[in-house]
Amino acid sequence: MNQILLDRTTNSLDFQKQLQLLRKSVDAKKPLVEILQDAGWTYEDLIYETSRTKAWTGRTPIDLKEVCPLAQDIPLVSFFTGCGGMDLGLEASGYKHIAAFELNELSCQTLRYNRPQWNVFGPPTHSGDVSKFEEIAETLEQIVSIPFEGLFAGGPPCQPFSIAANQRFSKSGENFKRIGFSNQVNGNLLFDFLRLIITFRPKSFVIENVTGLRDIDGGIQLKTMIEELRTNGYHVEQPFVLNAANYGVPQYRSRLFVIGSRTANVLKYPTPSEEMVGAGSVLNSSCRELANSETREHKAASILRYMRLGYGQRDQLGRVDRLDPLLPSKTVIAGGTKGGGRSHLHPEIPRTLSVRECALLQTFPSDYIFMGASARQFTQVGNAVPPVLAAQIGNSISESYF
Repeated sequence: MNQILLDRTTNSLDFQKQLQLLRKSVDAKKPLVEILQDAGWTYEDLIYETSRTKAWTGRTPIDLKEVCPLAQDIPLVSFFTGCGGMDLGLEASGYKHIAAFELNELSCQTLRYNRPQWNVFGPPTHSGDVSKFEEIAETLEQIVSIPFEGLFAGGPPCQPFSIAANQRFSKSGENFKRIGFSNQVNGNLLFDFLRLIITFRPKSFVIENVTGLRDIDGGIQLKTMIEELRTNGYHVEQPFVLNAANYGVPQYRSRLFVIGSRTANVLKYPTPSEEMVGAGSVLNSSCRELANSETREHKAASILRYMRLGYGQRDQLGRVDRLDPLLPSKTVIAGGTKGGGRSHLHPEIPRTLSVRECALLQTFPSDYIFMGASARQFTQVGNAVPPVLAAQIGNSISESYF
């Protein structure tokens, strides 16, 4: 097992000093950040009761630069691009980026900042809204031919199908979101994407979504979509689920893929890794100087609860989990559309993760910058496809169909 033991106990001077500072903050009703500053401490100096008793000593996650690009400039158009997780992976596997359609302006800012050479269609110069078929089609007609001898890729917004999103709401409440295709906006975007595929006839397509898409409405809607594609001349693989942790990503993240082609070839599925990668492979001090590394200034009462947790345990009040460095992280979450939601707790520091730490668990490059307020950055990262997983999907598609 990739584990080493270090001597760090509740009897250490550091831990006793920490207790004094936390109690002082509570008793004096003074913000913890000020108490720590007065003592010459930062949040990064805080520890758990059982801190650093484990450490990851195995391999690091797959780097996008290590991906063997098999696509050889196959043209790519992406939809619902978000901050670019799928696109980065496909870029690494050799696809030539033709266009990206995204309606969220902050996501567009992130895309344009990091990839100024990409054609990003979205606010403020374009709606980027796939539900506006005529506008998207008019734009595409100026860029691609029909049939399109490349790849269409997209992950329609998943909130109507997400189980995690709906654990927060009562089924009888107006905010209950797992209503699938009865949702008049996001629930129909899958079929808007379907219409674009049928109209422009890409040689291949990949649709990514949460696993809930497979089961919503008893699977009728997904079956209907696949039958429509087959009627229009596409060979469509049976929908399948991949867990990113099995493909070199230090995070448990299960996603559904629907892949098809105008050819009759059978898809060669990605090969799982022999060993999973623990969260401790990226959650270390080396990322603190990177962009998007700001962390939340928790109250002393929260730290007093968090610091008692063992590896893998949950704080029931805050509903956050301390990660185990020897295991892949729990799924990085996006939160609601109004904010960034909750992130997990760092394995060794009793605080929630930064945007950068979440992005590293997602396998984004360390120099990829996320725009907007912190809550919106979390949303972008949490909604993304892990680029390393997308790269392997991209190679499978190019090997099979092109």
